[in-house]
Amino acid sequence: MMYLKLAWRNIWRNRRRTLITMASVFFAVMLSTLLMSLKEGTYSNMIDSMIGSYTGLGQVHAKGYWEEKSLDYSFEANEAFRSKIENTSGIKTILKRLEGVAMAASKDVTKVATVVGIDVKKESVVNKLNERVFSGVYLLPDDKAVMIGSGLAEYLNLRVNDTIVLLGQGYQGVSAAGKYPIKAIVKFGSPQLSKQLVFMPIKEVQWFYGMEGMINNLILHFDDSDDSKRVMKELRGKLGDEYEVMSWQELMPELENMIKTDKAEGYVFMFILYMVVSFGIFGTILMMLSERQREFGVLVSVGMKRLKLAIIVWLEVIVISLAGAIMGIIGALPVCYYFFANPVELGGELKEMTEEYGMEAVLRSSIEPSMFIQQASVILMISCFISIYPFIKLVRLDVINAIRS
Repeated sequence: MMYLKLAWRNIWRNRRRTLITMASVFFAVMLSTLLMSLKEGTYSNMIDSMIGSYTGLGQVHAKGYWEEKSLDYSFEANEAFRSKIENTSGIKTILKRLEGVAMAASKDVTKVATVVGIDVKKESVVNKLNERVFSGVYLLPDDKAVMIGSGLAEYLNLRVNDTIVLLGQGYQGVSAAGKYPIKAIVKFGSPQLSKQLVFMPIKEVQWFYGMEGMINNLILHFDDSDDSKRVMKELRGKLGDEYEVMSWQELMPELENMIKTDKAEGYVFMFILYMVVSFGIFGTILMMLSERQREFGVLVSVGMKRLKLAIIVWLEVIVISLAGAIMGIIGALPVCYYFFANPVELGGELKEMTEEYGMEAVLRSSIEPSMFIQQASVILMISCFISIYPFIKLVRLDVINAIRS
């Protein structure tokens, strides 16, 4: 405790030197946190645009459905079947869906669309689908109407209260045809989804395809996304070979590879940044040692142990680094929050490229608390490592040369 008191007093004997050292740590933490915040925000945007709002963290289908995408791979999710899934620890919610393909047509234009039968109430609670309504009113469970994506509405030149014609092939080859009023237009973060989806209450889609009581997709959400591997393994054991249980990484491997590649690039860039930051902090510590050589020589010559002196200076560096790291977090937090609440909209070629991957063309930061702590901890560890140099230098201090300096 005595050493800490001495270190604290020494720090404030030369405020200018202390503030310069502290500022180097402050800017290091702030810069690394901002960069990592934008990286993490981009990954969250990818997952929210393409997974969280529609795909889910996992899905259950009949064996072979994912390859063929045929209505013939449908099944009845009775109570016994659903209880097997619901009783699996880690499962938060299950959404029933019946998905098929149909030609969507307006007066002059047609386009292939994915018709999705949904549990209207649960989708609004779990996926907040009602909050994605861009125009019109959200569906009711007994409606004989549709909601379509904004991209599809634009392509077909349709608005709310217009009629859309759906033509397709139903279960086991029966014809599926119908005319439906458009009750709402929804907008997804992923333009790819907005261009192809037609939503209807699940009962209406079952009637449309001639599949009363049947579904072909169960969407799973978990309590903890980090626990998904264990949950998927347990589910596969319970459901057996008749069903395929797929994680979002299996459903969208291209997205997982994209995130992995981008993370690897990010780690290389952060390593270079940490190296630059390390030399910056090391430079300020060298400056401090150089300025206090005479002081150190005098202290040792009047009887102070070199080891005690080294410990006090080591504590000075740690306290300054800790204060700089805390200030860096405080400084980065409002900036990160601003770009979280006000994401930057991308434009031009960058926007087109982002939308080609099915993502919303915005740059949003992350405010995940662990990210701030992680970056401050890394910079603090670098400072602790660098502080070994003055410790060794003082233990081996040459008193005569130090006094003459």
